[in-house]
Amino acid sequence: MNERREVLDVRGLLCPLPVIRLQERIKHAEEGEEVVLLATDPGVLEDIPMWCRVNGHTHVASSSDKFEYSVVVRTN
Repeated sequence: MNERREVLDVRGLLCPLPVIRLQERIKHAEEGEEVVLLATDPGVLEDIPMWCRVNGHTHVASSSDKFEYSVVVRTN
């Protein structure tokens, strides 16, 4: 399993752009790679885990710090 972790900064973008940017990034990821999505749109806390379920990837973790949100996704 690849243990790479990359950051995808989508701060300032509103739905659906964070999901679209993640989808574009995942297309080029290796299996097992983790992508840390940094966002300012609180919708990512629900949208990204749902996107993972639909697309067969793993939602590893989500967190928030005031007005910034972080979601970790592992490719499958």
